[in-house]
Amino acid sequence: MTPDQYCQEKAAGSGSSFYYSFLFLPPERRRAITALYAFCREVDDVVDECHDPAVARAKLDWWREEVDRTFQGQPTHPVCQALQPLLERFNLPREHFREIIDGMQMDLDYDAYPTFTELSLYCYRVASVVGLMSAEIFGYEDRQTARYAHDLGMAFQLTNILRDVLEDARRGRIYIPLDELKRFDVQPVDLQRPQTSEHLQALFAFQADRARDYYRRAFEHLPESDRYAQRPGIIMAAIYRTLLDEIAADGYRVLEQRVRLTPLRKFWIAWRVARQEKRRHRKAAG
Repeated sequence: MTPDQYCQEKAAGSGSSFYYSFLFLPPERRRAITALYAFCREVDDVVDECHDPAVARAKLDWWREEVDRTFQGQPTHPVCQALQPLLERFNLPREHFREIIDGMQMDLDYDAYPTFTELSLYCYRVASVVGLMSAEIFGYEDRQTARYAHDLGMAFQLTNILRDVLEDARRGRIYIPLDELKRFDVQPVDLQRPQTSEHLQALFAFQADRARDYYRRAFEHLPESDRYAQRPGIIMAAIYRTLLDEIAADGYRVLEQRVRLTPLRKFWIAWRVARQEKRRHRKAAG
């Protein structure tokens, strides 16, 4: 198996919504974003699959060393072997890879976040940094697009937090800020029970509104000149916003059942948005 094939299997096997947006990229950019996504999956799996925090920390340290080896032209892991030839071509800095690893390590350092200020650093590291790197791979000309990528990453992570709140709580992790739980009269233990009180509905609606605000801000920053290049992010946003709408339509009962979109529906959304963006691009080009 080649490094690129390894990354492809890692990305396709995850079942992530992100994979569907990669399908509409030209080959070299698709290769780069697939390798980047595979890197994120690898370091995320370290924390999720290692039950011994000391072992997880040691593995994350290994990945930091592997990033250094990759930038020295000596990668040993298939993911980094796939990434190494693409680093300069797509302006992917070492610091961003280290930020992602630091974000994953926050799961070992924190089991809850006192306020949104602390949570926002986590979201920046595990999602906005990935958004910034993705924007480089997709290509852009206007510097405002970086602000779009940052805010879109925040929106994606906040959507994930709401979707996964029960699963995370049962793992001993709370990503909803503790001061907001207190404001809505919710106890941390309430997040582990398959029941949805009015207090919980109000709390979850507040989280959803914050995510929607980041989606809105992201697209306010996206220049028309970069829309077509950034269409994978637009596709991802359409899928994630649909998921957020489904959660709201279900009464924010995320503790009772995990809201999912079927693979067919994700692909249909991706295809529809890709067609819309192509028509928009042609119309703008005259």
